Amino acid sequence: MANRIMLNETSYHGSGAIQEIAAEAKAHGFKKAFVCSDPDLVKFNVTSKVTDILTANDLTFELYTDIKANPTIENVQTGVEAFKKSGADYIIAIGGGSSMDTAKAIGIIINNPDFADVVSLEGVAPTTKPAVPTFAVPTTAGTAAEVTINYVITDTEKNRKMVCVDPHDIPVVAFIDPDMMSSMPKGLTAATGMDALTHAIEGFTTKAAWEMTDMMHLKAIEIISKSLRGAVENTPEGREGMALGQYVAGMGFSNVGLGIVHSMAHPLGAVYDTPHGVANAIILPTVMEYNAEATGDKYKYIAAAMGVEGTEKMSVEEYRKAAIDAVKQLSKDVGIPVDLKEIVDPKDLDFLAQSAYDDACRPGNPRDTSVEEIKELYKSLL
Repeated sequence: MANRIMLNETSYHGSGAIQEIAAEAKAHGFKKAFVCSDPDLVKFNVTSKVTDILTANDLTFELYTDIKANPTIENVQTGVEAFKKSGADYIIAIGGGSSMDTAKAIGIIINNPDFADVVSLEGVAPTTKPAVPTFAVPTTAGTAAEVTINYVITDTEKNRKMVCVDPHDIPVVAFIDPDMMSSMPKGLTAATGMDALTHAIEGFTTKAAWEMTDMMHLKAIEIISKSLRGAVENTPEGREGMALGQYVAGMGFSNVGLGIVHSMAHPLGAVYDTPHGVANAIILPTVMEYNAEATGDKYKYIAAAMGVEGTEKMSVEEYRKAAIDAVKQLSKDVGIPVDLKEIVDPKDLDFLAQSAYDDACRPGNPRDTSVEEIKELYKSLL
């Protein structure tokens, strides 16, 4: 079977990348932007870094801010109606995964109205038309939503996150500007950075991984491991490294899938509104231990990419432990909690385990699992 790689048509990287937005909008012949950004980014003058460029270049826009962390079906449907009234012909998504995912769902439904219920987009939806052309400007260094074919929307009625996979939703142009990420607080930088590391490690070990995505994921692990501590301290080098590392991870995992770290993290966001990066970071080392026997020699390369020396001389057990220990140390260094005691209510374990098993990310896990085994993994973190 052939392996498929899907990426943005164009992407800009490095400080000042957002300055290219006006030229790209004009080159595409776009007339009016529908800007999707969450209220906090507007409040703290992050969104305006982009809208000021539009204004300075006589490009009109309408701002949509009915977006929350772990965005809901309602956020999407309200946005669809707002887009219809706006007269816009393209979308600019400014933010982290929440703004990006909301924008993707809006763009898909506008051009594929049969999916207006949002629920029918879960999994691999049979849409037939590309989304409204979208420019993506990430403000967090973690989700890589600007380069992926995935988005996640919360169904509040069923208390679950719906993972949607659709090649039609990928943004046409991405602007990865570390200056847009400099206002992130330490905690958010750490959480989104560990989300990026999770993407790279799960993408590297997933069942569908192959040579090209392995190249992307190993380089992403290396860049993230070297950059995250600095990014948390807001050094320019750390920010620049994380902006690139998380994007490279997205190039890979978007095309091969993830595993049960993500499938276990998604219910925590749906039930407790836990930040996605925090959930991933806490769960990752435990799942790495669980998956180790099904990963061949891959942990040797993970350990080496994270800066562990002497991996070539280590036994299988030694390099697997070294990889897991390196992840634990990085997580500790950037202040991530070590367990789920402050997050999970034990009475919810059955629901969480079933939701995690039903999640679209679960089949990619290198080790086949069960509802009961996932429940035990949650319990081990309490």
